[in-house]
Amino acid sequence: MSIPLASSGVHRREEAEMCDMFGFHLPTRVEVGNGLRRATGRLAREVAGGDRVLLVTDPGVRATGLADEVWSSLREAGYDGDWFDLVAPNPRDHDCEAGGERARRLGADVIVAVGGGSVLDTAKAIGLLRTYGGRIRDYEGRGRVPGEVAPVVAVPTTAGTGSEVTRSAVITDTARHIKMTVKDIALAPKLAVVDPECTYALPAGVTAATGMDALVHAIEAYTCRLANPLSDLLALGAVRLIFPALSLAVGDGSDRGARYDMMVGSLMAGIAFSHADVGAVHCMAEALSGMYDTPHGVANSLFLPVVTAFNAPADPDRHAALAAACGLPVTGLPAVEAASLLVTELVRLAGAIGIPALAEVPGVNPRDFEHLAESAWQNGSTPSNCRRVGKEDYLRLFENSYGGA
Repeated sequence: MSIPLASSGVHRREEAEMCDMFGFHLPTRVEVGNGLRRATGRLAREVAGGDRVLLVTDPGVRATGLADEVWSSLREAGYDGDWFDLVAPNPRDHDCEAGGERARRLGADVIVAVGGGSVLDTAKAIGLLRTYGGRIRDYEGRGRVPGEVAPVVAVPTTAGTGSEVTRSAVITDTARHIKMTVKDIALAPKLAVVDPECTYALPAGVTAATGMDALVHAIEAYTCRLANPLSDLLALGAVRLIFPALSLAVGDGSDRGARYDMMVGSLMAGIAFSHADVGAVHCMAEALSGMYDTPHGVANSLFLPVVTAFNAPADPDRHAALAAACGLPVTGLPAVEAASLLVTELVRLAGAIGIPALAEVPGVNPRDFEHLAESAWQNGSTPSNCRRVGKEDYLRLFENSYGGA
């Protein structure tokens, strides 16, 4: 059964509104391969140089032994330094500032991050603060980084955020209870060491949430107003990899093919949205995480189906193309029917891999929805959403998600 798409008050996106002037700058050297984490030291020496390193990770990743393997490769390559593992699932401003101080005292030439998106974003913030000092809030927004920062080497351990190739760090402002974004090309890692083996030990729930996060990146990059021909190719390619592989990776974490496709798909989605933008899903997710500390991947997963249903009437052709990229049987269907099938499949996928409903998320209270809607509307990516979205629209989307619509 298909899910009807929202249609009242739709502003259809015209092709003239598409981004027809764009740049494409990927300053990150990307190396992909099973077992490549053990070559991090050699690759860091080639790309970043230096002698002293701060390795950033979190207690969970450290317990797996992955960070130790990277540390051994750094020592073999002649690096000396220290560790910083005070990273929370939604990175906090004061932890970034503590890490920046640790890096300054150490005299770190290179910041090496081993972990998921929270670790990678924290490492970017540490590299920034190591170089320029201050508080991370001082750099909130776009283009406020004075210049080059201490180089970051990113070793992702989840297939989700794409932070190893993005120019953003999303940090929780603990005083304002919001997620703020620091965005500048200088924050992009100098090197991404993408090793699918790093994801083999992930629990099914983490695989599901981070994988849906990657799918959101690809879908929003393709449908947002800043999409361009190059980001389109990467976004659709990411969907083709992620959609069939996600259920397989959740069901069997040792499926090497699925893990590889998820890692490469996440990488491609990260490049795509970094050169386009995201939209209303992320705006709602960041509002939710800022208030309740909900993991970013879970928060994105919660809102993907309902926002897709809201957006699809504004650009049914692009949503139909996404349905085709997912491998759905849409040949010969009108675009609006293909888009409706996409929504149905996103609902099915979320249920099949165990994504919770909004009403099941700890702490969520409908009395907060007015505040959440305001926070989402204030997000810098709201104007990029393919359908115009206001505070009242966000309020209805929160209410619909909570009610299971």
